[in-house]
Amino acid sequence: MANSAPASVWRNPIHFLAFGLGSGAAPKAPGTFGTLAAVPIFIWLLQDLSTTEYLVMLVVTSLVGIYLCGKTSKDMGVHDHAGIVWDEFVGFWITMFLAPAGWFYIVLGFVLFRLFDILKPWPISWVDKHVHGGFGIMFDDVLAGLMSFVVLQALVHFVF
Repeated sequence: MANSAPASVWRNPIHFLAFGLGSGAAPKAPGTFGTLAAVPIFIWLLQDLSTTEYLVMLVVTSLVGIYLCGKTSKDMGVHDHAGIVWDEFVGFWITMFLAPAGWFYIVLGFVLFRLFDILKPWPISWVDKHVHGGFGIMFDDVLAGLMSFVVLQALVHFVF
């Protein structure tokens, strides 16, 4: 099914942010395109933050995301429209917390996050079905990010 982004994505700054700076307007695989759009932001603005700064950024972007995703979803009259990808931004950034520098880890983090976000193992699937509003839109991707973070850190410490 093709993604149909409303025109408000390009006019309304809240919708524009919720749609991942427009990346969620991709006609196919908007979640993947949203995660891809989060990568350069991570590289250029986030990867060199201190641990404390990074944690603060995650809390702030998560809280802002609850508002952005909830408001956009309500305005559109569609719960968790496929084009709302701010949650993918934050989920990927959670995955990359404390990750070693380098493209290998960025690609590995991307793949892990997309797998958890797409496959939705428990409890992600439960949250996706039972928790609604902006919090629900954000929380399943926060969980996917946390699971991806754990796997990435385990790989870093025990495999690579």
